[in-house]
Parts: sequence; structure tokens; C-alpha cells
Amino acid sequence: MLQISNTVQIPDAEIELNAIRAQGAGGQNVNKVSSAVHLRFDIRASSLPEFYKERLLALSDQRISSDGVVVIKAQQYRTQEQNREDALNRLAELIRSVAKVEKKRKATRPTLGSKTRRLEGKSKRGAIKAGRGKVDY
Repeated sequence: MLQISNTVQIPDAEIELNAIRAQGAGGQNVNKVSSAVHLRFDIRASSLPEFYKERLLALSDQRISSDGVVVIKAQQYRTQEQNREDALNRLAELIRSVAKVEKKRKATRPTLGSKTRRLEGKSKRGAIKAGRGKVDY
């Protein structure tokens, strides 16, 4: 059971974990041991609330395929158990990221003081640049 929040949980049956061989350098052991983990999670077929499903499917994340399946490959660690834990943590973090609702931005105007300071700075800078010109005697 993967705990997302106090109310949201994902049963282990909905998460498909497969052990595969890791890529890259690793010596003699890399060709024999299946230490990497391939995680697949179908968003549409899951028991997640509709709010989470809609937000996940709307994400433009390369880990989410066009048919709504999250694919995570974990091969950072040497042991299969650590990679499995890493893949599950990354899935939980992805789902938690869509749960956060950001505040709507309120349009504001610059204050009168900030406008005058900006204009004074501009005129001061202009005077400095004007003083760099050719001197007439």
C-alpha cells in the first residue's frame, strides 16, 4: 500500500514492478543481476480520486505515456530493494506534486514612489552618459 496523503492510498495490485538489468558500467555483476526496477502505473484504471487523475493526465511529463501509463525506471542503486523503494517514492512524489493547488496571482500596480525612483535613476544615468561626450572649449 503506497501512502500518498492521509486520505489517498494506492493498493500494491495497481502498481506493476518488474526487475530488469541496469544499463551502464558496473563490471561483471551488471550482466548477471537484475537490479534495476521498471514501474508501471495505469492512471485511468487506478483507484485515485478523479481530481488526481485529471491533473496527472494534464501534465506534460515524459514519464506519462499518451495512453495514461506512468513508467518509471529506477537503476540508481546497486540493490533491487533500494531501486524498488526509489521508484515507489518517485511515483508518490509525482502524484503529490499535482495535489498542490497554487494560488492565483493578483495583478498589482507599481506604487508612485517606485515610479519616481525609477525615473530619477533613469535621468541620473542619462546625465552620467551625457557627461561622457566630447568636451567643447
